[in-house]
Amino acid sequence: MATEGIEAVFLETHNWGKAAKFFQALGYDLEFATDHNSGLLRNGDGPYVFIAEVPEDRDPQTQIVLKVPDADAFRADPAVEVVSPFEDTHFGTRMMTVRDPDGRLWSLQAPAAK
Repeated sequence: MATEGIEAVFLETHNWGKAAKFFQALGYDLEFATDHNSGLLRNGDGPYVFIAEVPEDRDPQTQIVLKVPDADAFRADPAVEVVSPFEDTHFGTRMMTVRDPDGRLWSLQAPAAK
């Protein structure tokens, strides 16, 4: 089974409020915000953007998340290095990490197990 395109872009920021306003100015709607300076924004049917504030002493990271419809049915091709298998997340999905040939880490996200 293959991935189904980009599910989301996870962004870290030093200022949640400014980052959210930036994306809203680009046409994204705030779907929800948490009480710990993070939230999810959407623009149409494309990938969502999840932004989380991190401390000033940490470099903000960007992560592209690929969609997998069923974690239990997914079998990684031998050409794909699995760094960590699918695990349940605290936000209600299952995620796997893989490494590409240049060393970049990619996240694969599937719905939570039923």
